Formats: sequence, structure tokens, C-alpha cells
Amino acid sequence: MKKIVFSLHALNKIQILSDHKILVDKNLITKIITKPGKIESGYKNRLVAQGILDDKHVLRIVYEENEEEIKIITIYPGRRSRYEKD
Repeated sequence: MKKIVFSLHALNKIQILSDHKILVDKNLITKIITKPGKIESGYKNRLVAQGILDDKHVLRIVYEENEEEIKIITIYPGRRSRYEKD
């Protein structure tokens, strides 16, 4: 498995979500990255992995991947009704 690296922005987002009572940690992010429910193309050739956060929400993870590592750029929750249409 490739090394997973977290940007400072992604680490800050984990803290911000925690402050809003949305509990996300590196283990959950790693789990979603390694076995995503869905992967989409993102901005600037980045990828967006998606996994279930709770009954009503998904966690979306924007990342870049090269031969050596996966770099987590940012994370954000979204409503399942919006992102699980297809």
C-alpha cells in the first residue's frame, strides 16, 4: 500500500469538523481511500473518493496520487441525497 500523507489543510479540516461535532479521523480517511464507495475525477486532475459517514452524510476526500504516495488535499462532508444519485 502507498504511503498516505495529509496536507496541513486536510489536518485543519479534521479539526474544524471536530469542532462542529463531526468526528472524522485519519483512520476513517485511510479506510475510505483504500476502499472507496465511489471515485470521481476532480479539479486539476485530482481524485475524489467518497465513503459513508453516517445515515445522511458521506465524506468526500480530495487527493492526489503518484507512484510513491497518496496526498490528502482536503475533506468535506456532503449529503448522501446529493452525492449518491447514481
